[in-house]
Amino acid sequence: QVQLVASGGGLVQPGGSLRLSCAASGGTFDSFKMGWFRQAPGKERERVAEIAWTGDSTYYADSVKGRFSISRDSAKKTVYLQMNSLKPEDTANYFCAAALYYGEYKRWGQGTQVTVSS
Repeated sequence: QVQLVASGGGLVQPGGSLRLSCAASGGTFDSFKMGWFRQAPGKERERVAEIAWTGDSTYYADSVKGRFSISRDSAKKTVYLQMNSLKPEDTANYFCAAALYYGEYKRWGQGTQVTVSS
């Protein structure tokens, strides 16, 4: 079973940048579609970005297009979320998740808090 550990969250000023990392262990990393989700207090969980198990297809929520970038490193078994031009509305707990090939997300990491505030 794949296990996921997210890191990289923190406090950043509006307009700043952060890079989140999600390290996977167990399972076959290259068989998993990887995604980043976020949830703010009182709001539903939102799918922010995902990258196909092949690495050749990505998805971004409209709210982050042009500002966030997802990537994966098979050698390090890690998926990244580069977040630029951060806004206060990006404040949330960010989770990474794994789905086997084209399936549903069933494996979740713990969250890492991102707070965008001056």
